[in-house]
Amino acid sequence: MSAKQEFHIPINIDGVTAVACLAEASGISKQKIKQYMQKGCVWLERRKDQKDEEIDPSKRLNNSYIQRLRRAKKILKSNEILHFYFDENVLNSVTPEAILIKDFGEYSIWNKPSGMLSQGSKWGDHSTIYRWAETHLEPERPAFVVHRLDRAANGLIILAHKKNVAKQFSKLFENRQIEKCYQVKVEGDFSRRSSSGKKLKLDSDIDKKTAISYVEMLSFNETENSSLLEVQIETGRKHQIRKHLANIGFPVVGDRLHGSGQYSDHIDLQLQAKSLAFICPVSSEQRSFKLDS
Repeated sequence: MSAKQEFHIPINIDGVTAVACLAEASGISKQKIKQYMQKGCVWLERRKDQKDEEIDPSKRLNNSYIQRLRRAKKILKSNEILHFYFDENVLNSVTPEAILIKDFGEYSIWNKPSGMLSQGSKWGDHSTIYRWAETHLEPERPAFVVHRLDRAANGLIILAHKKNVAKQFSKLFENRQIEKCYQVKVEGDFSRRSSSGKKLKLDSDIDKKTAISYVEMLSFNETENSSLLEVQIETGRKHQIRKHLANIGFPVVGDRLHGSGQYSDHIDLQLQAKSLAFICPVSSEQRSFKLDS
């Protein structure tokens, strides 16, 4: 069997189990299939007129509902379709450990490590922060991502545990009512662009969309020829901080996409979501969180 393969399995009769269909189609043992299903690479698709309380009606594919399926003994019905996205590299990847900062019940604050994803793909989601939360929080509950942090970055991230709370947080982000502050180490002496204590505004568009970052120099390490910066962002474009700093000649240390490549591959991206502050959408109390240096 190749290291990466897709299986799309139409169900022709009622009453068969998901694990049996997947094992027969792929040739993989049922024990392995059960493990893979927990990693989020199996999906169940059904027509709109086939109702099931387990299927989230917001997950649509053409004229169908589709959702991840983790329950191996799920009894299937005819006209449903199983999708199995097998990628050996994804399924065998090791998940770094996230640290719980505070659990408020309806949402939680985490310190996401470098190497952990914010969101999964059709190939799996076991290496994501939300799946880590779902499998480690007590009591167990679903987790919803309300903002993203680059896989290579680390730091504070908010997860909602109810859909209405997720929508409330999304609205706060949309209205720029959440203060986010990042600490970044860049290559070179940033004082050539802005002196300590003064904020430099970076506002070049990213992907043809407005992007605004404010950068303040904290210190310069002459031995490393690197500068420590504090960055606040008004917008949340993909790789915004990394692109803005690289565009002006100060790439983030450890950035393999936008950096100079002068640092060795084993150095993690030196970008940390350092602090968060917002008015809680549940209690209306002011909340603030900051990671230790």
